Amino acid sequence: MTETKYIFVTGGVVSSLGKGIISSSIGKLLQARGYNITIQKFDPYINIDPGTLNPYEHGECYVTVDGMETDLDLGHYERFTGIQTTKANSLTTGRIYKSVIDKERRGDYLGKTIQVIPHITDEIKRNVKLLGKKYHYDFVITEIGGTVGDIESTPFLEAIRQLKWELGKNALCVHLTYVPYLKAAQELKTKPTQHSVKELQSIGIQPDVLVLRTEKHLNEAILKKVAGFCNVDFDCVIQSEDLPSIYEVPVSMQAQGLDTAILKKMGMEIGEKPSLGPWRKFLERRNKATEEVSIGLVGKYDLQDAYKSIRESLSQAGTYNDRKTKLVFINSEKLTEENVAEQLTGLNGIVICPGFGQRGIEGKIVAAHYTRTHDIPTFGICLGMQMMVIEFARNVLGYADANSREMDEKTEHNVIDIMEEQKNITNMGGTMRLGAYECVLKQGSRVFDIYKQEHIQERHRHRYEFNNSYQKEFEKEGMMCVGRNPESDLVEIVEIPSLKWYIGTQFHPEYQSTVLKPHPLFVDFIKTAIENKKVTHG
Repeated sequence: MTETKYIFVTGGVVSSLGKGIISSSIGKLLQARGYNITIQKFDPYINIDPGTLNPYEHGECYVTVDGMETDLDLGHYERFTGIQTTKANSLTTGRIYKSVIDKERRGDYLGKTIQVIPHITDEIKRNVKLLGKKYHYDFVITEIGGTVGDIESTPFLEAIRQLKWELGKNALCVHLTYVPYLKAAQELKTKPTQHSVKELQSIGIQPDVLVLRTEKHLNEAILKKVAGFCNVDFDCVIQSEDLPSIYEVPVSMQAQGLDTAILKKMGMEIGEKPSLGPWRKFLERRNKATEEVSIGLVGKYDLQDAYKSIRESLSQAGTYNDRKTKLVFINSEKLTEENVAEQLTGLNGIVICPGFGQRGIEGKIVAAHYTRTHDIPTFGICLGMQMMVIEFARNVLGYADANSREMDEKTEHNVIDIMEEQKNITNMGGTMRLGAYECVLKQGSRVFDIYKQEHIQERHRHRYEFNNSYQKEFEKEGMMCVGRNPESDLVEIVEIPSLKWYIGTQFHPEYQSTVLKPHPLFVDFIKTAIENKKVTHG
């Protein structure tokens, strides 16, 4: 196959329909047919990246191997397809405009008036085609954030219109809309979909494939009606019903011939239908697992998407241990010495979640203290690991004022300190240690047994670190530093070997866990939590 094909995924009616899951599923199905694919996300907001956005507004910030802070949909792309994304896979209006403005300041446009069309749209088109040109992918799937009709999305849609015109059969638009069910009338309504397609057509884009999000099954008559009203072939109208898990979506899309419809539209050979063997095995295990393992997430964001990758990693690890992972959120702001026993009761393991800033940290320290003294399997991630270190310093080493420089600049016992290279940085955006770094594990440690290798690579997103001048004291009392960066000597992992499972990582292992390759730390953590359940519940 010579020329790269481009698939654009747009959304209408309302946001949060699951464009990311549909894009990931298309990627998965084309990959299963032997094609080399990648997926990128264009977000219409003006922030340069979601690194400084509140998780309540945007869910988690996902970090790529090359240190780009991106949208959480990139996590779905990686989990579904196993590909590694980079900064080229994530763009915002902010980055597009910044690039154009920088060029203008350098004089690249030779005194021309800079306009949305052609300058902004050309920059968008350049970025759409960049991945195809540079890495020669067979398919580049581009998901456009927001919905058709948003003022912010207009330049992106205009760029797609132009590309569809220029690329002919090598470009295709998959439009995702919503078919609501009106309970009072007991009817499914296709009008919002018709309006959404009209909106797209008014911009000059005719969708090639329609994916209808619905809570109820759509009969053939409805699908025919939509096809007729929207100028879309009947076999290109696919429904995306609510399913028990997002991992069922690729199988459902394949059963309805979404990948076949795309290949047909692009004038390509259909070939044999892939079996999706490993994926189906995963789903089978997932559906067979009825016994539960209960894991508490101690954090400050009571929002599913704020810890999306951690939730998915725990859920996948549950499947590989033939259990259903039941996640219980525990608000660290409300956790105290008085209520901790009651709050953590019945949980087989605890994850102390990452985060930034002062809010809710004392609750995380309370949780770390309780789980350490009651030997409950505990996994601290990033800030979670730092809270385990502070708790240990306060209650075992006897430094009552031990803290992180992030929370208390004047603390005498700064067991967590700002990283050397961060000291003179004042700008908030993109200044942290970001992306994948090497880590060497100590032979004989628990984590070495889990990873079964000495050299690993994990992704980071932090400014503060374990203060090495306290290492001897910690190790003397039983908290061992068992993972280090070979260049900076940064402590990346701490563990207490005498406990069942008490491990903190400065990195974010959740970014590396995929459906077919679950992360060993999560798998082992869940395994220990299950054993812990047997011991405590007999």
